[in-house]
Amino acid sequence: MAHFAEIDSNNIVTRVLVVANEQEHRGQDFLANDLGLGGNWIQTSYNANFRKHYAGIGMSYDASLDAFIPPRPDCHPLAVNFIEETCTWSCPDASHVIIQGE
Repeated sequence: MAHFAEIDSNNIVTRVLVVANEQEHRGQDFLANDLGLGGNWIQTSYNANFRKHYAGIGMSYDASLDAFIPPRPDCHPLAVNFIEETCTWSCPDASHVIIQGE
């Protein structure tokens, strides 16, 4: 089975649906047109084999990184670091280390 995430106009994941393997190669068209769901659908990997993370509701999609990115953690906004290689977040204070999306 293939998984596809619907993203809204702000590139935020709103839902994730499963598509039969026979339709994987045309997942966007299958979901938007054949099923009449409309929207913008991007394939995601349940095992995170591509696009860094399995998409979840509230995550964002960054086209330049071709990755799904977890929401920014709640630690102090000025202290949060984005780690581009893994598309995760962390706080530099060791007592507040938060890496989401794993």
